[in-house]
Amino acid sequence: MLHDNLKIDLDKIPYDDLKTFELLQQALTTSVFQLESDGMKRYLKELKPSKFEDITAMVALYRPGPMQFIPDYIERKHGRQEITYLHPKLESILKDTYGICIYQEQLMKIAQEVCGFTLGEADVLRKAVGKKIKELLDSQEVKFVDGAVKNGVDKKIAKELWQWILPFASYGFNKSHSAAYAIIAYETAYLKAHYPVEFMASVLTSEKADVERISFLIDECKKMEVEVLPPNINESLKNFTVVPDKNQIRFGLLAIKNVGENIINSTTEEVKNNGRFKSISDYINRIPVKDLNKKSMEALIKAGAFDEFEERNKLLQNLEKMLEIARENNKKANTNQIGLFANTNIKVSSEIKLEPAPAASNFERLAWEKELLGLYVSSHPLNEFKGLLEKRTTPISKLDKTLVDKKMVFGGLISSVRKIITKTGKPMIFMKLEDLTGKAEVTVFPNLLERVPNALQEGKVILVAGRVQDRNGELQILADDAQEIVIPRSV
Repeated sequence: MLHDNLKIDLDKIPYDDLKTFELLQQALTTSVFQLESDGMKRYLKELKPSKFEDITAMVALYRPGPMQFIPDYIERKHGRQEITYLHPKLESILKDTYGICIYQEQLMKIAQEVCGFTLGEADVLRKAVGKKIKELLDSQEVKFVDGAVKNGVDKKIAKELWQWILPFASYGFNKSHSAAYAIIAYETAYLKAHYPVEFMASVLTSEKADVERISFLIDECKKMEVEVLPPNINESLKNFTVVPDKNQIRFGLLAIKNVGENIINSTTEEVKNNGRFKSISDYINRIPVKDLNKKSMEALIKAGAFDEFEERNKLLQNLEKMLEIARENNKKANTNQIGLFANTNIKVSSEIKLEPAPAASNFERLAWEKELLGLYVSSHPLNEFKGLLEKRTTPISKLDKTLVDKKMVFGGLISSVRKIITKTGKPMIFMKLEDLTGKAEVTVFPNLLERVPNALQEGKVILVAGRVQDRNGELQILADDAQEIVIPRSV
């Protein structure tokens, strides 16, 4: 959500903005349209785009088929590969893409200028190449070669040109479509570069229904040094909001799992119209009883939205009592049982005396936060193991290509597990290992999974010994051994 007074006219943003291209060159493109996949980020770092045409080309090339031409495009852009043309007329058509035929429009232009095709005939050629029908292609080849010869091109060169252009053309993308996508990609990159807090607040809001995606995006906020504050019943609105004049975003109430929209609407409207809630009793008395459902209240409590009023487990243990009082107050307010005072403005409310209850353990609070928010807010399960991890493991943030094929020890929390069955019928898993510095994918083959199945489960804290592998540009760990570290649950 952008500030109310922040107006951005996207029609007037410059398309040669240095800050935007710096972001693209560093591949800081999470949530940037079309450019956020791991593979695309890897190519952006190599390409170091410096003009809008680079983005248009990457959008067209990053698809099955034409992807094979990306290394050539990168090498030619940086002058490490010579650009040659089979015929001088090709230079003006292919110069902007470093001699590589990327777009359908380029194929049509070659057919027109080199072979003398009309625009209609060039479009028939485009369709023929796209459909890959042999009979149609054979007839177009004859027409292409004959047209080139009539236009003064040597027949041998004309045939070479047809064979050269075919692989490119068969994957050709419509440039007008690619440019349209590239405009949105550039605009989102521009917004992220110049308005990072507002941009991420908007992205978080758009993804609020997906707890896992929210967790991923908040990790991105941390990398950007944007702090995401936990939900607060007096400070949070429905969606993620920018904290004015600070590098902070406040968690939106609608992003809390299991919380209904009615109670959120009532809460935010009440704060807006009548001011902050002073206590949990004040909240219970001011929110309409029809909106105070148990499931939503449990989620708000467990997520920490009422932490400024009372300890979470104490609120949970008294929840039935609070809801009963709310129902009684509502019943009294709607009957004539107030006697002589029925026509006065005396409120039917009371300060709710909460029964004592043991405080939730640190483990319980963190488990609730992970379940309902998708991340740990008040602390992190690994804080208790910080010394051990620093002493015995390599931080995940230190993973780089210099460690490939080296055997290392890593440690952390298993944040997710994906199981597959191998061709031999045995299970193996891919899991995300998270320490206090970052995350990495760990591959666990059947023999290790059979040896220590209990340790390799989501939520466990483990040490992993294994070899670092570069898999299509992404670094991962191939586990040789694993050992569980028991989480103390009494804290």
